[in-house]
Amino acid sequence: MQLSELLDRWDSNEGKPYKGSLIDWDAYEGAGGDGVTPPSDLGCACAQGQVLIAVGGWEPSKLRDTAQSKADAETAKLLNISRAHAILLRNVNDSIDGAPSIVLTDPGKVLGDQWSKLLDFWWHMDQMTAGQWDAAGAAARDAAGAAARAAAWDAAWAAAWDAAWAAARDAARAAAWAAGRAAAWAAARAAAGDAAWAAARDAAGAAAWEIQGGELHRNAGRPFFFLPLFGFQTPDDIPARPANYGEVA
Repeated sequence: MQLSELLDRWDSNEGKPYKGSLIDWDAYEGAGGDGVTPPSDLGCACAQGQVLIAVGGWEPSKLRDTAQSKADAETAKLLNISRAHAILLRNVNDSIDGAPSIVLTDPGKVLGDQWSKLLDFWWHMDQMTAGQWDAAGAAARDAAGAAARAAAWDAAWAAAWDAAWAAARDAARAAAWAAGRAAAWAAARAAAGDAAWAAARDAAGAAAWEIQGGELHRNAGRPFFFLPLFGFQTPDDIPARPANYGEVA
């Protein structure tokens, strides 16, 4: 099945994705599933699960036996998107009513008007080396270290939260800030590793907020605080994601 067909099914409520796990195994078995044959009704699998079955050719038993973090990475690879974007697909599917197809077809409806730069940042996160994650984690720990810096960190954190929330509300997207930050956190945790991950994860989540509220930061004359920990003074400095981003081979 082509991805476009799958998205059409979601939009028409045919095979509406399951929520909460990769597959509802009881429902699959109850419909006569043998663990190998794809379900006749893909609705027993979540959005990621349906992608993995229909696009990736996974057997249903593999969904049952695969850790969520592995499914995040494999979904990203199949769809040629960032890991954070794949996690966003999962988060929106599980927590927001309606078809999750907009995460792939119109991400601005979830992430706000700075969605493109946020996708660029998430793609960059996937390309970061272990050394770059270590450096980001060290910079974050240093920024939050001394009392004076800790106060600046707290103020920047609050400003990033306020700007992202205001941007989400202005766009009538109350869940945007939460979904974006949660996706950035989870992707950073998966990529950063060991000692650096906690500080880098927090900084990545806050940097995502700063990007989402970027116009409000600029209009207020407020410098970006967390994004420079990743080597970018403003969102304009983030390299563009590939031209074929989101295209399924």
